[in-house]
Amino acid sequence: MSAVEVVKLPVVVVTGLHADERRAAVRELAETAVDAVVLRHDLREASRGLVHRELRDARGAFDRAEVPLLNDCPCCALREDLLPRLLEIADEGRYGLAIVELWGGSDPHPAVEVIAGGEVDGRCAAGALEIAGVVAAVDPDRLIGELSVPDDLVEHGEHTARRDERTRAEALAHQIEYATTLAVPRAAAHAPGLALLRQLHATARAVRLGTGALTRAALGGFDVPAARDRVNPALALLPQEGDECGVATLVWERRRPLHPERLHRALDLLVPAAQRSRGRFWLANRPELMLAWDAAGANLAVEECGPWLTALPDAAWEFYPPARRAAAALDWHPVHGDRVQQLSFTAEGLDVDGITDLLDSCLLTDAELAAGEPGWKALPDAFEDLLEPIA
Repeated sequence: MSAVEVVKLPVVVVTGLHADERRAAVRELAETAVDAVVLRHDLREASRGLVHRELRDARGAFDRAEVPLLNDCPCCALREDLLPRLLEIADEGRYGLAIVELWGGSDPHPAVEVIAGGEVDGRCAAGALEIAGVVAAVDPDRLIGELSVPDDLVEHGEHTARRDERTRAEALAHQIEYATTLAVPRAAAHAPGLALLRQLHATARAVRLGTGALTRAALGGFDVPAARDRVNPALALLPQEGDECGVATLVWERRRPLHPERLHRALDLLVPAAQRSRGRFWLANRPELMLAWDAAGANLAVEECGPWLTALPDAAWEFYPPARRAAAALDWHPVHGDRVQQLSFTAEGLDVDGITDLLDSCLLTDAELAAGEPGWKALPDAFEDLLEPIA
């Protein structure tokens, strides 16, 4: 006797700082899909620790509620309130599609992880729910301007928690780079903005709202582990070099270590030189540590990503993802192992030669390189304002 196949409820997650475009995308999905229900968490009162939840379908809004923002954590609200409702809807079998509209500044990555792999009373959501797509709704006409300024989410009431210190540019960039479908207005005409969008996420499918293409694109399937790897600094493939409509992308790749003091001095020029820059790098005085570079809106975040594989004994490699081990083996350097400088810069009017020369000037000289790791570790720890002090 064959096992009965479980029919999962497809879920499309819609994200976007641009509220008009986000709502238009949700409306188009709801109107063109069969038996759709929309679930929305409104975090406009996040600073007061409150979440407003609403469900609606073709008959209108229902199941409105005000729930606490537990632990000042938007993902906790999803896990404790939204996820149980999604599972109830899946069990009822009344709807053919669930559309989750995220609040303006929400990061879709943790939200998708909760929906795809969360648990409710010991029941795994993966048995009843399936992420069918992640849509980022964006207005390209506003993109370059909004990725060029350091406005905080809280200044615009788009924050997701009391202590949400992210910038709008950071949230916007992460929304674009995680989604696999980008919904843009039908009337969007700003060629540089569209070029920037394509260069930030070349593999995403961009569709115009109001053309009937969104639903087909949004239901095309979503690989949660692949998306996780795509935004993981240790594994992410950086954008390819490009030049279109005055928007360019530079991918700077070198092997030598970076001098911490010279690089730190160069940050005031490097960070505002691009609307978006990201990647991984290593400092001479921290040779074991992979560092992530994440900059948008003239703000830079530098985070530790664990050790480079070359700093580990062979037996420890098995604890790291096969994709990372394979990439390291294929691109292994006889001296530096898998340690590499890989930074991408994307902007309108990007000074490719100037950025390249400036970054190259931050690398160790031949004389500094010859000192070896003992000499490198004696260099000034100029990044102690961005990283944990060296033990």
